[in-house]
Amino acid sequence: MTKYCLTVTCPTSRGIVAAISTFLSDMGCNITDSSQFDDVETGKFFMRVSFVSEDGFDDVALAKDFHDIAKSFGMTYAFHDESEKMKVVIMVSRFGHCLNDLLYRWRIGALPIEIVAVISNHMEYQKVVVNHDIPFHCIPVTKENKPVAEAAIMQVVEDTGAELIVLARYMQILSDAMCQKMSGRIINIHHSFLPSFKGANPYKQAFERGVKLIGATAHYVTADLDEGPIIEQDIVRITHAQSAADYVSLGRDVESQALARAIHAHANHRVFQNGNKTVVFPASPGSYSSERMG
Repeated sequence: MTKYCLTVTCPTSRGIVAAISTFLSDMGCNITDSSQFDDVETGKFFMRVSFVSEDGFDDVALAKDFHDIAKSFGMTYAFHDESEKMKVVIMVSRFGHCLNDLLYRWRIGALPIEIVAVISNHMEYQKVVVNHDIPFHCIPVTKENKPVAEAAIMQVVEDTGAELIVLARYMQILSDAMCQKMSGRIINIHHSFLPSFKGANPYKQAFERGVKLIGATAHYVTADLDEGPIIEQDIVRITHAQSAADYVSLGRDVESQALARAIHAHANHRVFQNGNKTVVFPASPGSYSSERMG
């Protein structure tokens, strides 16, 4: 039996859960996992339901029959076939730790994604990408050619049918136009410190201030640089005995892990944008299992 999930966002109202569960039951579906959140501040309701169709209805048929219920509650909704992997374009510059981590997780099936292309403004990772049988596109970016370069990037996205762009330490600022066009479909990773250090060598700045916690933040990209809705964050503890180089190495690890978890959540349709914030539901049982090891 094919496993599906239904995602719903709507104004909060009595009877939403009952209407959804009754519909799925009437359509011969068995609910296997369910999460919901009622935001009392915004008056919005969010829900994600995993289920199997025991009577053989597919997501297209389910969506068609669900239309009237959705309309009555003012729902934005979607049915997803959980066996279908999300098409992803990864973008990288000269720091390859996140790229290599994602390639490994993709290879063993730990992420429900299909990497359809890797784009870089440098050539360092061409060989490793091609060795994974993934198309590699080198698109150099300068101040003068930025509009042309972004047009080339968007052409790759459109040609591959990519549903998500992952900035795996891609060190170029995207234009407002591209951020708006791909709203909710670009995930970025960056360091996060207390206090915050910006500009060159943030890890060196953190070392000089004796920071005891360093971390990483994965978020959706918006026109406001590094201020988009946060999907995932993580930290690692630092002691007085560790060097500036240790900070960099530990930072790489936490960046890779936070980015992978954010992609996993997005690709499993567990993330809902809620104004400047996100609602991120827990992973369904079995969704972290890998197809193979090594």
